[in-house]
Amino acid sequence: MKITIAQLNYHIGNFEGNTAGMIVAIEQAKQAKADIICFSELATCGYPPRDFLEFDDFIRLSDECIQTICNHAIDIAVVIGAPSHNKEPKGKSLFNSVYFLADGKVQFVQHKTLLPTYDIFDEYRYFEPAKSWNVVEYKGKKIALTVCEDIWDVGTDDPLYTIIPMDEMMQFQPDFMINVSASPFNYDHARKRIDTVKANVLRYGIPMFYINHCGAQTELIFDGGSLVMSGNGDLYDELPYFQEEIRHYTLDDVKAGGHGNQQPKDKIALIHDAIVMGLKDYFRKLGFTKAVLGLSGGIDSAVTAVLAARALGPENVRVLLMPSQFSTGHSVDDAMGLVKKLGLMHDIIPIKDMYDVFMEKLSPIFGVLPFNVTEENIQARVRGILNMAISNKYGNILLNTTNKSEMAVGYGTLYGDLCGGLSVIGDVYKTEVYELANYINKDEEIIPVNSIIKPPSAELRPGQKDSDSLPEYDALDPILYQYIEKRQGPQDIIDMGYDPALVRRILRLVNINEFKRYQTAPVLRVSPKAFGMGRRMPIVGKYLN
Repeated sequence: MKITIAQLNYHIGNFEGNTAGMIVAIEQAKQAKADIICFSELATCGYPPRDFLEFDDFIRLSDECIQTICNHAIDIAVVIGAPSHNKEPKGKSLFNSVYFLADGKVQFVQHKTLLPTYDIFDEYRYFEPAKSWNVVEYKGKKIALTVCEDIWDVGTDDPLYTIIPMDEMMQFQPDFMINVSASPFNYDHARKRIDTVKANVLRYGIPMFYINHCGAQTELIFDGGSLVMSGNGDLYDELPYFQEEIRHYTLDDVKAGGHGNQQPKDKIALIHDAIVMGLKDYFRKLGFTKAVLGLSGGIDSAVTAVLAARALGPENVRVLLMPSQFSTGHSVDDAMGLVKKLGLMHDIIPIKDMYDVFMEKLSPIFGVLPFNVTEENIQARVRGILNMAISNKYGNILLNTTNKSEMAVGYGTLYGDLCGGLSVIGDVYKTEVYELANYINKDEEIIPVNSIIKPPSAELRPGQKDSDSLPEYDALDPILYQYIEKRQGPQDIIDMGYDPALVRRILRLVNINEFKRYQTAPVLRVSPKAFGMGRRMPIVGKYLN
């Protein structure tokens, strides 16, 4: 038996485009004389469709997609994820299902059992869990079909569920497993995915074909990395990250083991490639082509500009240099060095005169009150207005350049430097931004070295440095990581050896600035816990405030 994995980039709600892509893959599999081709979870409608699932018309279009694919399931079987109808009078109206199509019709449907409700997932909002399990028989082979989470409780010391679907299916003695998935990227996830698939094949002693999405859906990035694993736990193949791929496998070869092709898993390289894909798909799927961002001469905007140029092409990235009376000469020089290196369209708009007009109009109200963060924020908001003006006039999407460290502690101005349609590095700590800059410069100097080595500064008052308001980033970031990613409380972090006053100061800053994060752009997710849909915190909570 020959089995094809089709690792494709789907577009939520684009039934015509998703169907067309799958038909092309089916024809390629037929040419390769494959017996089965496998697509991923909710491939008809894209993942996660969220409240689109509540529209009857949306489900109707998905049903039509299944029927169209059935018409091509001649001389080949098709495994495909899609919502299906719950015909029972009780429970949710939909299942998250995997279909087995052959001979031009639906031969078998297995529903997803385990419906995750953690981090970015909220599947029990929409779907009813499976209550029965079976296998499908095709060309003399019994096949166990599962959907994503159904395999993730195997091999863990802390199970989330009370049932394991494959345990129920093993009574039918399947020859191999197929798992259709929509498993979002984070920089640790590829290793965990391999461990999970290995735990399953060792538990059941049969091979698994694991098919994942690739591509980005707003803030969620799917890296692909589909897997084929032999029944003895040998990794037979791991498909590339961040690209569509179609590969064919002979079941007997997979059973024999060997091969062992793995993809590289360097953290910073993965983050780089994930953000480039996230940018590319955000623009492509929304029908936009051009971006604008403020370029300050600092490391955050420089890294963002490079990533945008790599995703969209430098000809589609416009940058604004907006020096104030507090900007240093080398900041403009550093920004211009990057502009010339990348070949970006640029404009230089000094903001002093505009800032002075605001101060003149406000002086009767402010009186003799001293210069403080108010005047700093006015400068940031002037820059935000200029960026948004270019965005509106030319249709360029404004990219936000705030890093995760700043986002965490509220070191940014609402309606100023926190403006944007997409937060590019909002899930990348400042210390990781430096690593990204060095990665970008690994073969040649692209980002000016001075942008990397100079002390970070917002340049909103004379001689300002970030460390005037914040702890040094190499002290700040580890504490933020323990609180945000690891969900450790203050005493837990203090017990690790961190200064108690520093811990409480940092955690309080995180909590009191939740209101800012509610009003900012979606953040491309690259870590195990990003700001946005996967982290739900109250704005007015008392904890640590």
